[in-house]
Amino acid sequence: MAEIVHQPKVLLVTGGAGFIGSHVVRRWVTRHPEVRVINLDALTYAGNLANLKDIEDAPNHRFVRMDIGDTDAVAQLLREEKVDTVMHLAAESHVDRSISGPMAFLETNIMGTASLLSACRTVWTEQGGFEGKRFHHVSTDEVYGSLGEEGFFTEDTAYDPRSPYSSSKAASDHIVRAWHHTYGLPIVLSNCSNNYGSFQFPEKLIPLFIRNAVQKKPLPVYGQGVNVRDWLWVEDHASALEVIITCGADGRTYNIGGENEWKNIDLIRLMCRQLDEKLDRSAGETEQLITYVQDRAGHDMRYAIDATRLREELGWRPSITFEEGLGKTIDWYLDNGDWLDEVTSGAYRDYYDNQYGNR
Repeated sequence: MAEIVHQPKVLLVTGGAGFIGSHVVRRWVTRHPEVRVINLDALTYAGNLANLKDIEDAPNHRFVRMDIGDTDAVAQLLREEKVDTVMHLAAESHVDRSISGPMAFLETNIMGTASLLSACRTVWTEQGGFEGKRFHHVSTDEVYGSLGEEGFFTEDTAYDPRSPYSSSKAASDHIVRAWHHTYGLPIVLSNCSNNYGSFQFPEKLIPLFIRNAVQKKPLPVYGQGVNVRDWLWVEDHASALEVIITCGADGRTYNIGGENEWKNIDLIRLMCRQLDEKLDRSAGETEQLITYVQDRAGHDMRYAIDATRLREELGWRPSITFEEGLGKTIDWYLDNGDWLDEVTSGAYRDYYDNQYGNR
């Protein structure tokens, strides 16, 4: 690993009850007991404290239910906890939802990010300046648009977002860089390929298809399933984020990729074969559930990440192949049916509303 240039003492993780955020929080709480981890999440539909039951009582972990758009409340939390490092993952992140309801994505991903940056700038300036501080903005490869059959996204690829989701993330990337260049706020930025793994809300492809396959429901494939994505195991993403926030150069952007390009239909067929084995089904039984549906509007054809900078400058690369990671992921969902039932029932939302209110 590269030389450490920033060592967090108090780390604020936004979106820390979500899919990727919960893995980030867990990694820091368990691997860095000397670091105080403040987990901020608004607990919208995809944020769920059931993702963090194993560490909820850890002495170096505090959960705060809060909206990143509440600038004054966030600023007060930064002061109260003396936060020196922010890892910003809170976002609306599902493309289909962004198509049917774009305004929530613009509000959270653009204005929420600007609000968070403003709070950091205000409080850190009050505390004497930006030395020893760092803001890590976690983004997506979708900001780059769509690739043809060849080529890769690099950190120098021009932005060309195609959906309300990706355009809102592109805007937030630009805003973070603007706060760096205009105000001197110390930042690092990362753009990542598709994540998969445990605790992912089951509207996304892999957990949705696992759940449907178990229940012998249709597996809906957009178009002919020829769209290509690069897949990254979420625990590898969490490790990359740790390397970037501690070792990355100020103002630098790093692409994070899994070195795992798959056509959707090939991925789904691999998943079906693994599910047949794990569920003691006959070969090809699960694949018969595949159903082709009308393609998504503006569906990007291919994403592929060139993570050379991250590998050569910071010494990171993925630890696991897609086949291994997919097997681990399927096992987790098969072993955690109670979690799936809980996060899809809506009952947990009432519980946390009663416990934490709407603050």
